Amino acid sequence: MSSTILQESSKHPFLVGLGERMRALRARRGMTRKALASAATISERHLANLEYGIGNPSVLVLLQVTQALNCSLAEALGDPTTRSPEWLMIRELLEEADEQTLRAARKAIGEAIAARALTESVESSATRRSRRIALVGLRGAGKSTLGRMLADDLEVPFVELSREIERVAACSIDAIQALYGQSAYRRYERRAMEETIGRYTQVVIATPGGLVADPASFNLLLEHCTSVWLQAQPSDHMARVAAQGDLRPMAGNREAMEDLKGILAGRAPFYSKADFCLDTSAAPLDETFSALRMLVRSALGIMQETA
Repeated sequence: MSSTILQESSKHPFLVGLGERMRALRARRGMTRKALASAATISERHLANLEYGIGNPSVLVLLQVTQALNCSLAEALGDPTTRSPEWLMIRELLEEADEQTLRAARKAIGEAIAARALTESVESSATRRSRRIALVGLRGAGKSTLGRMLADDLEVPFVELSREIERVAACSIDAIQALYGQSAYRRYERRAMEETIGRYTQVVIATPGGLVADPASFNLLLEHCTSVWLQAQPSDHMARVAAQGDLRPMAGNREAMEDLKGILAGRAPFYSKADFCLDTSAAPLDETFSALRMLVRSALGIMQETA
């Protein structure tokens, strides 16, 4: 029996599960293995072994990797309260709460569960009518193109949140990542989201694809905006980004498409929390915009007019 077969057969189920969760966390944040290894200050080979359940990583290595991913050890280890987007967002809201706030939250959740059957019909008829429209989805889904068209149609401002992040940080996103790292970027992203919500009551916002990786920012978006997940096929994501002259998704990466599919799979459970979903690969641009326009106008209770 070869050493490879022995190695595969000797993998501990816990380490295999740990590796799968680490790959999913990395994909959700859109980080390559090389980038994460660099941010965690460990070797790429060490990280690969961790992701494939080989060997027995130390607690300090796990701590370094989870800090680089801006997540908790509990999430990496498979704590049941970290396995769904809703749990993660609830944990984020309550993380620094005092005992009195936690008690009030527990009672409110209990009351909400008990009253769910009574309120479902009311909730559905009063689906968030916020005049802030937030478009979420991976890069290349059409957020900028469709967002500008929608803002023009609704006669409201259009905000590219990436540009707002750069304004807040006073430097480019690439510079933020290179100089300050992922955690700092998330803080600037959250601040840009807060300022945009505070500045506009009516607006169309195109959000960065990775915003959903930060539960606090995503909670903020879901609470204050009518959200639409723009979906697309992986091949369309890749082609559209390349057509804009951005070859980063393919630069030096033979497994770019597999990485992209992994990111989509990791983020889909979060994107799906949006109020609405629209497939931007299903039809040409003008038809897709008509569908988005109808969806949003209906959600906002705006009379349909001829486009």
